[in-house]
Amino acid sequence: MTEITTETLYCYVHPTRETALRCNNCNRPICAACAVRTPIGYRCRECVKGQQKAFDTSEWYDFLTGFVVAALISLVASFLVIFIGRIGFFGWFLIAAGAPTAGVAIAEGVRLVTGKRRSRPLFITVIVGVVLGALPVILSQLILTGNFFGVLFQVIYLVIAVPVVYSRLSGIQLFR
Repeated sequence: MTEITTETLYCYVHPTRETALRCNNCNRPICAACAVRTPIGYRCRECVKGQQKAFDTSEWYDFLTGFVVAALISLVASFLVIFIGRIGFFGWFLIAAGAPTAGVAIAEGVRLVTGKRRSRPLFITVIVGVVLGALPVILSQLILTGNFFGVLFQVIYLVIAVPVVYSRLSGIQLFR
């Protein structure tokens, strides 16, 4: 008879934990806490990070151009929100419909200047550009005119436009 002997495997991150799992990419032993489930099996965190880095394609200048374009388009959209806010009750509906459109315009403008390159830090930089682009208008309405409804319209614009910009750039699909 043939005897099968199996050696006890220990996680390469936690040397005191016994395991039967191996990374399907590098074949290192990993415990359940270190294993990351992927569509093709369990992988260690280093292999997952290495795979994700392949999708980060942004260049250093994409951060600058993406920020500037997002801030400028957001500034223009914020000025439009001032005029829409003066309409009255119907303005609430126009803001709710126009903010996603502004978000799409910002995302597509950024995508145009960045050449469709992508990375999570780039998306966050663009979001900061959107918020900072609207900030001068918000401050002018708050300090110069004291128009609190105008500030409320700006906040509604930002609350709607920011997630639209992020989801358009990152490719997050809320509904499949």
